Amino acid sequence: MTLSLTQSASNPIRSIIRKTDSALHVALPTLSSLSGCSGVKIDEPDDSPMGYGPSKRLTFLNPSMVFPPCFTSPRQHTDLLLIQKTSFAIAIRAYKSSIGPRVCPCGVVQPRVLVHYRYCYIMDSYGKSTTVSPSVVSINASPQHQTNTIKPGPNATERKLLAKIDIRLIPILTILYILAFLDRVNISNAAIFGLKGDLDLGGVEYNTALTIFFVPYILFEIPSNILMKQLRPHIWLSLCMFLFGLVTCLQGFVQNYGGLLATRFFLGLFEAGMFPGCFYLIAMWYKREEAQKRYSFFFSATTLAGAFGGLLASAIGKMDGMQGFRGWRWIFILEGLLTCTLSFLCYFLITDFPEEASFLSEDEREFVKARLLADVGHSGRETDLRVKDIPDVFKDYKIFVGGLMYIGLVVPAYGYAYFAPTILKDLGYSAIQTQLRSVPPWVCAFAFAMTIAAISDHLKRRFAFTMLPILLAISGFSVLLAVHDNVKVQYTALFLVAMGCYSAMPVIVCWFNLNLGGHRRRAVGTAWQIGFGNIGGIIATYSFISKDAPRYTKGYAICLGFACLSAISCVVYYIAITRENMKREIGQSKHCNATEEEKKTLGDLHPEYRYLD
Repeated sequence: MTLSLTQSASNPIRSIIRKTDSALHVALPTLSSLSGCSGVKIDEPDDSPMGYGPSKRLTFLNPSMVFPPCFTSPRQHTDLLLIQKTSFAIAIRAYKSSIGPRVCPCGVVQPRVLVHYRYCYIMDSYGKSTTVSPSVVSINASPQHQTNTIKPGPNATERKLLAKIDIRLIPILTILYILAFLDRVNISNAAIFGLKGDLDLGGVEYNTALTIFFVPYILFEIPSNILMKQLRPHIWLSLCMFLFGLVTCLQGFVQNYGGLLATRFFLGLFEAGMFPGCFYLIAMWYKREEAQKRYSFFFSATTLAGAFGGLLASAIGKMDGMQGFRGWRWIFILEGLLTCTLSFLCYFLITDFPEEASFLSEDEREFVKARLLADVGHSGRETDLRVKDIPDVFKDYKIFVGGLMYIGLVVPAYGYAYFAPTILKDLGYSAIQTQLRSVPPWVCAFAFAMTIAAISDHLKRRFAFTMLPILLAISGFSVLLAVHDNVKVQYTALFLVAMGCYSAMPVIVCWFNLNLGGHRRRAVGTAWQIGFGNIGGIIATYSFISKDAPRYTKGYAICLGFACLSAISCVVYYIAITRENMKREIGQSKHCNATEEEKKTLGDLHPEYRYLD
């Protein structure tokens, strides 16, 4: 390989440029000598393994912007990588190279670690335009250092790739979860059209039918994520979708209370993997700073399902008596058949992890993995998840705090989803009016959730955008507790409840989920948070009892209390991760002395990982 250097008279070249480990490096003493150079010309054969090709010109940035504060005597400890902008593969090969030694902030010399690529920009001056190559950052880089350096926006290629992933991944998962949530809560619409009377449900039997759904739903969250990892997402998710659609359809044929309990139990079993599985799959494709909008759009499927369910139920309810079936039976039958039909389409459209994505080219797959590795130090399938790995995850107390954050909102959210139609009917509306008036709060909740998500992603902050919606929900329940004789005010309070609960929940789940680094901790932690949180669904189903109508004082008070619990837990979690980040900045992490092999499985416990607050 031949390199010709153009230099200023005041900066003679004193060192050589060398090629090692399939990546081009420049020794840092050389870099100082090159500070006055206008460019470096790299001549290689067309079939060179480096992939640069002949006559590529690269220009150095100002070296003063190259070195982060955590490097001690950088000229003695590391090298500079040259990464070509126009080829994803070059960045990947460079990423896999080992450079060192380096002294980390905690004082431990790590002889084989990766350079913080954000400090290794190369200007591509090939042609008239000059652009900064995309930044690639290793897990050993402190996010604090990231914010102190130049941050170029994504180039056109990266934006197009993200759009390509968005179109293929998010819509189909959103449709899947809309149908899952619709099949779960359509029993509340069926109750308005005579389910309770036809099945002779007395006392708390209706509430028990709601509750039994959550027993398998909670128990099989973590096993479901493990199975999804083994069977691949498109197989597992589409299979579960077909099965819970079939069970929903069968609900339309039940003749007694026992049959309703049986179908609700199996509905919970087959839906157990939907929510955590989809959240986990999304996390395997996006960086933390990009994920909130995608999570909120996906999670807001619940609000779309609520709005769509109300409209659909009002239309299907008019089929009462057709073919000898009551309107509530048609709700289950038609919505179940729709789910079963679309499950076959989902089998072909749901994509798996980046390594297996057939709709991406090889370079694009490698680039997606590099982005994830740069963000949190993992790719989609870094290690196999084993059952014996699960107890290790629960040694971190923040895992339990994450569960409390979520359960505090699940209670009021499910309380609203299951009982809003009943509450509206008790305000004096007819069955059809009740279904139609249930739609606007869901629509407003969707719009507010997407606004919160967009601002949160833009500012790269989560804590404030959990507290604001939670306070909104607390305000709504406070109004419902205090006002009993003003229908308009009570109806307005339902807007506050829906907007607050369903805007805060996706931020909380995204915040916690994406702060879990590494495949094992994320798979288990996500399933735990969702599974434990859904215990709140059981609490919600017994919070609104028919004998408490129309004031439902006990139900509103329980929901208010749990919303406050969520707010307190968010504060505790924020303090915990902020303190942990501070400890790691000054080298006091308890894993600071771990071996390099041990650090590979630490995930977010890695001493140089930084939590998003």
